[in-house]
Parts: sequence; structure tokens; C-alpha cells
Amino acid sequence: MAYLRNKSMEFLKRFEVPAKNPSEDAQRRWREAVGTLVKNRRRRFRMVPDLDKRSQVETQRRNIQEKLRVALYVQKAALQFIDAARRAEHPLPELARQCGFSVSAEELATVVRNHDTKSLRQLRGVDGIARKINVSLADGIKSDDTGIRAEVYGANQYTEKPPRTFWMFLWDASQDMTLLLLALCALVSVVIGLATEGWPNGMYDGLGIVLTIFLVVMITAASDYKQSLQFRDLDKEKKKIDMHVTRDGYRQKVSIYDIVVGDIVHLSIGDQVPADGLYIDGYSFVVDESSLSGESEPVHLSNAKPFLLGGTKVQDGSARMLVTAVGMRTEWGNLMETLSQGGEDETPLQVKLNGVATIIGKIGLAFAVLTFTVLMTRFLVGKAHAPGGLLRWSGEDALSVLNFFAVAVTIIVVAVPEGLPLAVTLSLAFAMKKLMQERALVRHLSACETMGSASCICTDKTGTLTTNHMVVEKLWASGAAQTVSTAKGFDELKSSVSENFTKVLLEGVFHCSGSEVVTNKDGKTTIMGTPTETAILEFGLEVEKYTKVERCSAKKLKVEPFNSVKKTMAVVVASPHAAGHPRVILKGASEVVLRRCSSIIDGTGSVEKLTDAKAKRVASAIDAFACEALRTLCLAYQDVTSGSDIPNDGYTLIAVFGIKDPLRPGVREAVKTCHAAGINVRMVTGDNINTAKAIARECGILTDDGIAIEGPDFRTKSPNEMKEIIPRIQARSCILLASFFSEEFFCIRKTDTTGFLCLQVMARSLPLDKHTLVTNLRGMFGEVVAVTGDGTNDAPALHEADIGLAMGIAGTEVAKENADVIIMDDNFSTIINVAKWGRSVYINIQKFVQFQLTVNVVALMVNFVSASFTGSAPLTIVQLLWVNLIMDTLGALALATEPPNDAMMQRPPVGRGDNFITKVMWRNIIGQSIYQLIVLGILIFKGKSLLQLNGDRSDTQLNTFIFNTFVFCQVFNEVNSREMEKINVFSGIFSSWIFSAVAGATAAFQVIIVELLGTFASTEHLSGRLWLTSVLIGSVSLMIGAILKLIPVDSSSDSSDRRDGYQPIPTGPDAV
Repeated sequence: MAYLRNKSMEFLKRFEVPAKNPSEDAQRRWREAVGTLVKNRRRRFRMVPDLDKRSQVETQRRNIQEKLRVALYVQKAALQFIDAARRAEHPLPELARQCGFSVSAEELATVVRNHDTKSLRQLRGVDGIARKINVSLADGIKSDDTGIRAEVYGANQYTEKPPRTFWMFLWDASQDMTLLLLALCALVSVVIGLATEGWPNGMYDGLGIVLTIFLVVMITAASDYKQSLQFRDLDKEKKKIDMHVTRDGYRQKVSIYDIVVGDIVHLSIGDQVPADGLYIDGYSFVVDESSLSGESEPVHLSNAKPFLLGGTKVQDGSARMLVTAVGMRTEWGNLMETLSQGGEDETPLQVKLNGVATIIGKIGLAFAVLTFTVLMTRFLVGKAHAPGGLLRWSGEDALSVLNFFAVAVTIIVVAVPEGLPLAVTLSLAFAMKKLMQERALVRHLSACETMGSASCICTDKTGTLTTNHMVVEKLWASGAAQTVSTAKGFDELKSSVSENFTKVLLEGVFHCSGSEVVTNKDGKTTIMGTPTETAILEFGLEVEKYTKVERCSAKKLKVEPFNSVKKTMAVVVASPHAAGHPRVILKGASEVVLRRCSSIIDGTGSVEKLTDAKAKRVASAIDAFACEALRTLCLAYQDVTSGSDIPNDGYTLIAVFGIKDPLRPGVREAVKTCHAAGINVRMVTGDNINTAKAIARECGILTDDGIAIEGPDFRTKSPNEMKEIIPRIQARSCILLASFFSEEFFCIRKTDTTGFLCLQVMARSLPLDKHTLVTNLRGMFGEVVAVTGDGTNDAPALHEADIGLAMGIAGTEVAKENADVIIMDDNFSTIINVAKWGRSVYINIQKFVQFQLTVNVVALMVNFVSASFTGSAPLTIVQLLWVNLIMDTLGALALATEPPNDAMMQRPPVGRGDNFITKVMWRNIIGQSIYQLIVLGILIFKGKSLLQLNGDRSDTQLNTFIFNTFVFCQVFNEVNSREMEKINVFSGIFSSWIFSAVAGATAAFQVIIVELLGTFASTEHLSGRLWLTSVLIGSVSLMIGAILKLIPVDSSSDSSDRRDGYQPIPTGPDAV
């Protein structure tokens, strides 16, 4: 046994693949290990990418990129001259002329695609093209014209692979080799039966098999088609991107698919360029074209170099663009058509269960061969002793041999658990659909699975733990702090500062901002931008209202947009208050801006030197704001001689803002849930450390023995120092089971005597710090890490983490593209739901595997033992096919779609090296199998006398009773499998309507098979007494299950790599 176990473990190692970015070698290794023992390759590998096709797609993608690279970077003057000589004419279509346009779609597309500056000059530049397509660069297109423009210039949609129809899934389901063999056997059976028994008796056996095969194929196809519809809906959600455009003179949001030629699109850091177009105006605008050309060098856009390609990413700055080509007229459209054919990587659980299915399939094949051999041997021995011997054969003999072969094939049908890996897909599809309803969009299948094993969450603060509905609560100016969230506060501010100071303040507030105050169609003022800048602009509007001082307009000369590395934003304006000089306005992290200031403006508008004493008072005000959990920002300015450079120091401090961002409701409870579930929560934020600590304490992340550190300090730590401060809280002596009963255990404590501390808060961090933390958590400590991110610079950390979680509201398109899950409402509680559903997927698949392996063991042993001792199999072909349907498609539907419960979040996460089939599962499988085998064995050999069956039909009646008892054993064992450790298996049974429906339908159809389809299924009518007896015998499985769960199981060796320090949850009667 030890030899077989070692061989099995060695074989299963070939089925280990990482959850993210698996190598092609690992993917090919497990495919080769599966071999040829697959009943239906088309269906089993439907959700597995074709590596050869993927390789062809990758080659095609590289060819497109190379073509673009040549077009964009290797254009020599000679090539341009040759191209000009061969330039094709683009006649104007009649439809375009009738609609008032004077340039064709092909000509517009060619200008940008080829970076054709000569053609652009001939068309009179951006202004000339705007006139030719009837658009105002200030007001945009008219909304009523979008349909006409889409008809003339095309829609912004890409050619995609057509969705698979139900008939395609029906065809796939019918490609099962074993079912095809059975269909052939049925056909031969009909031919021989008609020849020997005549019409209609001779066709019943074969027709019964055909009808059962048809039923199996239909139900399988319907289940697969339903899954495909769920994935199709999720794909649509993944592709939803909204862009800011100007239409009808107003800035508004539209779907990327609704963008048309002529649209004026507003772009900022992290956006994806939605179509080909031309740069109109902007500041410090840089794009990353690597997704198209493969070149990593960023491209600076300006009026001299205005060509923008769809699919590229905005790396820095902001700009407006004029859309000139959309959809399949862009190179991105051609590339998207190619990329859509690649397919998504398989998940680790799918691969692992393919390995389990392969091993069981080999065992089943051996049993099928043995059963056929035993049946044939007994038949030939009996034939040899009959009159005529082996030389005399009749039609009945041929039917017997054909039946033996069909039984052997049917055993393979039952034995090869084709549904194991497909159950993972079913469970994931169900979980992803439910998560979508709970505001979490899963982009990669494996993420939903991996999230169930997460042992650490590195979360942002703003918008995730807090509401992201910000308001300026306090303002420090002219030497004093004031509350400005009420009318009284604004009155006090008005009386304490002069008009000159107010003008400087308003100039800084409105000009040093990446957001915009706009007026919508209803005449209402709205602010388009980030929550932080929205809060400051709203404050500015209130200041205007109360002081009656209006902001002055000023031309922006240069803009240095905010990013998370510099933590500041700067703008140069031609200020009317700067005596004719350009004015630089600086806004950003309070400590960073304060260090760059050398003077300060008082309430009268006079500038004073910023002495050390005054700087300390400002720093104290900043700390006071931060300790009240307020975000702090400083505003400063400096008049310069030239508008081309932004100085590093010498600024005059204007004010310090204290911005309130309240904690989200339910966050504290969600953090407690994480602690109870063995998930450590770490806050990683760019805010002031005192603000971060205050919020972290409020939501329960920062404990008395936790560490809060600033990013600059973290970066200076050596690897050994990081090993001391990073580790999760050790809880070796903490019995997590207590969290089931006691509130005080919700917050896991440090009980280990080794004195490890835990890094719980990192403030003033850079994206690189987050990446370093994630890398060390995974590499040094083997943690399964989930990390949140919203900015472009968070992409490396999102990519590095086991599960990258991007924010759906505040997140940029670059962050979302690198994430595995998008949190649509930016809410930390939603992350907990993802973890809960991830655990549910893993546990549901374990339930299904336990159920299916029990059916496999019993079905194989019953048929083999009966064939060996009686010369016939008690379960016919039709009956075995029905059993296969119960344990495969119907079993997966019932057990793999159960919703999660709160108890799942009161146990430690599954470790990286934990065995999938645990000792608890083996206990339940072996115990139930022994009970069923004993019962069925007694019925096979002593059934007639025990049940008092007599007459010519007693054999058929006994076999029907055995079949009925076997099926009801599976129905009740299905109920048993809902809980692998708890005795109460009925808890929440009606919360899963699918389980109740499947169990009820199985029992109802069993009655139909036995009582109404006897001719086709080889069954006989059973009396009420026999029905009651078979149901009672089946229900004993519930009592057997309860008794088995009283047997304690040492699960300490289930994990080969448990490093989290948690004790496994005890099993046995205490687990009730």
C-alpha cells in the first residue's frame, strides 16, 4: 500500500501548476500525464486552452507588433518617400457626403495608423480634420449624431469569436467514446433482438440504452450551456470601460463601445486610449505603447507628435484627443481579435482533479477488464459443458457476450470521473455569478479559487476601508486651525483672513487641480475628478459663496500631474496676482510640501519667513489633524521668472487642509471576520502615519503589539530586519475553535513566546514598497497574499500577489488590467465576500469528490463481486448510466453550487501544501462504502429469502430492489456530504434551492424509472413495502454518517507545508 501511495503521490506531482502565470512546460506536463484515458476530450478540456493554438496566436500577435514597431520606430525618409509615391487615393463614399462629412473613414484611419505627418498637414492638421468631420473641438459632437457617425465611420467594437450555441455543446457531449460504444452495442442489440425475439420485444433493451444515452447527453449539454451563458455575462462585465468625453458642450461619461469618430475624449493617468486619434491639447502627456509595439520606451505626445493609438496606456499627464478611427479600423482592433482566441489558463484545482480522475480512471479500467474477463470466463465454462459445446452459438449467446462487453464499457463510464475537473468550472461559474451580484468582478477563474486560501490581505486605506466621500473638515491658515465643515466655521474663516489671502487661496485651490468644475445640461455645478480633489474644490466653492470673492482665471503654462511617487502636484499659471511673473502652485503630502517651503503667508496676505518655530507649529497642526484621522494636504506657491521649470524649494505655505474620510460601515466587523478566519490584514497607504494609525486602530487592524512603519524606513530595512517585523501574528497555542463560541476570540492574539511582532500598518508608502512587502510575504513566509490597488503604479504589486484586487471606482484601467478581481464598490467587506466564496468553492468541490468517490467504489465493487460469484451484474447498462448521471452532472449541480456560510470564515485558510483529499474525507468515503457494500452484498446473496420474493420474476424484482436501494443510498449520502465534519447535515439545506431541486428530481425520476420504464430499464414494479424498505436502508446512511463523524481523525499530516501557525480544527463530536 505504501508503494502504491508513493507512486500515486509521485504521479500527482505532475498535476501541480501555479495559480498565476503557469509555464507552458507545467501545462504540457499534466496534459501528457492524463494520456488517452479520457472519455470525451472535447468536453473535459473545453475550459482548457489549446497550447498549440495559443502559440499560433502569440506568433500572430508578435507579427502585428513587429509591423507596428516598424511603422512607428523605423520609418526612414526613403521609406516615407516611397510610401508617398504609392499613396492610395481614398474616394469619399456617397453616404459620408450626404451626411456632410468630407473625409473618408479609410483616409482618417491611415493618417494615424501610419503616423503620416504629410497627410495630416494636407488635411490642415487637427483643426482641419475637425472641420471635415463636423465637430467643434470645444463642444464636441452632438449626441443625436452618434448613430450617423457609427454608420459612416464604424462602431468601436471588435470582431470576436462567435458564442457557442446549445447545439455545439450537444455535439461535444455526444463525443464521449464510451457512450458511442454503448450506442453501437445498443444498435447491435436491436438487430440481434429483432432477429431472435421479433418486434417489439427484441428492441426494448437496445432502445432503453439509446434513450438513456440521449438523456445523459441532453442534461450534460444543458448544464454546460448554462455555464457558458454565465461566463459570457461575466466577459461582458469585464469589458465595460467608461470614458470621459465632451458632447453637446458638456463633459460626460460614455461606454468605450459608444465612442464614435469625432468624439473629444479626456485622458488621464492610467486610462486606456479607447481608439485611434489625434492629440488636441494637454500637459506632460506620456503614453505606453508596449501593448501594441512591444517597445517599453514611453512616448511623449504633443502638437508636433499628435498620433494616439487605441489600446495604449496613459503613463503620465492628461490630454484631450480627437477620435479618428474606431473598432476594426484600428490596429488594436486587429490585435484584440487575435487575443480573444487564446483562452484562459486552467486553475490549479482543475488540474489537480484531472490527476485524481486519471488515477481513478485507470483503476476503473482495470475493474472493467476484470469484470468482462470473469463474466466471459464463467460464460465460456458454462458453454463448454452445455450440449453442443463451444461450437454451437445462438443469437442469445451473442446477446449475452454483447451485454458483457456493454457492462464493461458502462463500468468505465461510471469509473472515469469525467465530472471532477468540470465540477470546478461549474462551482467557479456559480461563485463568479454570485460575486458579480455582490459587486466583485472576477477576471481570472483561478483567483476565485485562490482567494479561499488567502492568509494575508494588504489593503489600501482610502476608499477601501473608508467611504471615499471626502469633505474638508479643518483648515490651518494664518497661524490657526479652524473647522470649516459648517456655516459657522466659514463665517469665522471669513473674519480671520483678508481678501488678498482669499484670492491666493482660491487661486491655489482651483488651478492646482486635476479635477474640473463643470456645468451639466440642467445648469447644476458638478465636479469631475478624484474624491480628494473634489473635496478641496467643493471647499473652494463654499469659500466663494461665503466671502463673495471670486477666483480669477489664469492660463496654465505647465502642469506636473500628481503621482504616488512624488506625492505632489505642481502647476505653472500666468497669475494676475504675481506682478507679471509666472506662479508655481504646489499641492501634496503635507510633510513633503512643508519641507519645500521657506516662507508663509499670513491672514492679511503678507509673506513672512518660515522660522523653525513656525515650522514646528505647522507640523504640530498637521499631526493634530492626522491624529483625528484626517487626511492632510498642504498648498503652497512661488513666483518665478520662467514658466518652464518647477523649483524644488523656496515656496510660500498657504494652508493645510484636514480632509475627513469616514470609516465605511461594517469595516470593523469585516476585519474581525478576517482575524477569526486566520487572515492577517495589513494597511498600506500613502497617508501620514498618524492618520493611518488612527484609522487602523478604529477599524481593528492595528493592535497594541502591532508595528506601524513609514515607507522610507521600510525601504532601509535589510532582509533579516524584514524577517523580524513582517511575520504574521503567531497563534500556535490559540484554539481557533473557540471563535465558534466566544466573541473574545474574534481578534486573534499573539500567544507565541518567541516574541514575533507583526507589521500591520505602512504609511507614506510608495508602490514599490507594496511590491516589496508582497514579494517578501510570499517568498520568506509562504503566505497566500491578496493585495488591493487602484493606481497605475500599483500594477507590479497586483501582478506579483497571489490575488490582485483592483478598485472598480477609484482604480485606473492599468490597475484593473493587472488585477485578478475588480472590487466594483471599492468596499473592504466585498473582499471578505470574495474570500468566503473562494473557500466555498474549495469545500464544495471536496464535498462532491467525497460523494463521487463513494459511488465509484461501491458501483465498481458491487458489479465486480456479483460478476465473480453469480455470473451477472445486478445493475444493468441503463441503470449504471442513470447512476453515473446522479453522481456526475446532477451531483456536481447539487454539491458544487452550495452557498457559503459564516462557519467557513471561522477556520484557518487552506495552506499551500494541504492535501486536497483529507483524512476526514477518506474516513467518510471508506465508512459509507463499507456500509453500502455490506447491505448490497447481503441483498445480492440473501435478498430473496430476506425479502420473501418468489415466482418467475423474483430475480428481476430483487435486482430492481438492489438498484432502488443503491440509488437511495446515494441520495441520502448526497445529503451526508453537505457537511464533512458536522453531524447536523440539514442546516441551511433549504438555502440552496438547487440542492433541494436536484435531490427531489433524482427521487422523482427514480420512481418513474422503476414504475413506468420497466421495459426499457429492466426493472420490475415494487410493492409499497419494498419501496419503504429501500428508502429506510438508504436513510441509514445518515446515521452511519453521524457515527463516522464521532470518530476523531488526526488531520495534522494533511498539510505538508503549513507555516501559518494555526492548529487544525478538531474533528469528532465536538465539531457539531
